[in-house]
Amino acid sequence: MTRSNNGAATAPQSQNGAIRRHVFYVLVENRSGVLSRVAGLFSARGFNIESLSVAETENPSISRMTIVVPGDDKILDQVRKQLNKLIDVHECRDFSMEARDIVNRELVLVKVKIDQEHRSEVVEIANIFRAHIADVSLDSMMIETTGSEGKIGAMLRLLQPYGVLEVARGGRVAMARGVVEAEYAAPSLV
Repeated sequence: MTRSNNGAATAPQSQNGAIRRHVFYVLVENRSGVLSRVAGLFSARGFNIESLSVAETENPSISRMTIVVPGDDKILDQVRKQLNKLIDVHECRDFSMEARDIVNRELVLVKVKIDQEHRSEVVEIANIFRAHIADVSLDSMMIETTGSEGKIGAMLRLLQPYGVLEVARGGRVAMARGVVEAEYAAPSLV
């Protein structure tokens, strides 16, 4: 672990100084305390979790975590191995280290200041990004969209001149393309 000029811990770097984003997929028991133990493995090593999304899967006893963390490949591979040793963890994979395609999306709500003169321009930007107008008032508009980090960033940059009042990001979720054998048995959905 290294320290920044203000003494805060920063993510360890690889030998060439490059840090890259790792997208962890973790299947865990759906019970209290599991999230804390998983997040603790990252924080104990000085890693900052950029994005964390947790929800029940098709099996109500299993939760799926998608965790995005910047850091060194070798050290984060050790964290992955330690996560796999936790009792409540069924499976942990680092999608960043696999040669398979993944689909990842993030949900964002953006509240933009509007006036009568610019309302149609803001709606047009939302339409370009296939976003939905979630709420409208006399002086603001709330836009909802999902997409890649790049898509969301581009939309936020275009909305900035109108006055972004508030942004709420839901955290990234990711899934491997194609059929992947799961370690746990999903219940029948019939």
